[in-house]
Amino acid sequence: MTLVLLSSYCVAVFAASMLGAWLPRRFHMTHTRTQLTMSLVAGLMLGVAFFHLIPHSATNRGSDIDLTMTWVVAGLVFMLLLLRLFHFHQHDFSHSEVACSHPADDHHHAAAHEHAHATPAKSPFTWLGLLLGLSIHTVIDGIALGAVMRAEPDGSAGILGLGVFLAILLHKPLDSLSIETVASASGMPTSQRQFISVAFALLCPITALMFWWLIDPMQSGGVLLPAALAFSAGAFICIALGDLLPEVQFHSHDRIKLTCLFVLGIGLAWSIGMLEPAHGL
Repeated sequence: MTLVLLSSYCVAVFAASMLGAWLPRRFHMTHTRTQLTMSLVAGLMLGVAFFHLIPHSATNRGSDIDLTMTWVVAGLVFMLLLLRLFHFHQHDFSHSEVACSHPADDHHHAAAHEHAHATPAKSPFTWLGLLLGLSIHTVIDGIALGAVMRAEPDGSAGILGLGVFLAILLHKPLDSLSIETVASASGMPTSQRQFISVAFALLCPITALMFWWLIDPMQSGGVLLPAALAFSAGAFICIALGDLLPEVQFHSHDRIKLTCLFVLGIGLAWSIGMLEPAHGL
């Protein structure tokens, strides 16, 4: 049943990723809606890391709290270096809405975040770097989903993996939207962009299923499984605090809605955790 549930999660993640690639071809993605989604996802990812991944890593066979936190820091540092190297998240897709609705903020907004408002570069290296960075990030997402589903205790009914699944599900459309937007600005033909979209959408599900099949929690996976959970937690924390929140924290407009959705994301992760069995596995 766990494998069936994981397969269902993978299908949903694939569909969400394809939706993100399809949206800019049909609809105009507004600035405010993007920021609201990012606030919710940031809170959810933080909650999943602290309420799900870290506790289950520390109490899993072959691990302890010291080893868990070592891998958490490793995941955080790795993702931070990845963000620094590729700067691969391009989440601000609409600037006209900000300019029209909040003219008083234009000068400060442009001075503080000029890089976010620039037209996507037409160099092929821009979308290649974006694709590579997001692909590595997506592999980590797949490992997190496969690991948390493999760590499911008896009787949990898939609750342990639900928080990770939701965090990935809500975040993947933004990643695919980034790739589609930058690749389109570089002049890439539609057929090539469609191929890249499908390949990227398959990456997380394939990684999750492969990790689930290859890791035996009672044998070789005894150490690797808790390490994967903790590493993924560190990556989630870095993405939430180092990438998503900095993109929304400077907005003086909509700050009440942004804050409420951020808290809602944390509360959602916490509420899912309340339904789980005890962390001892």
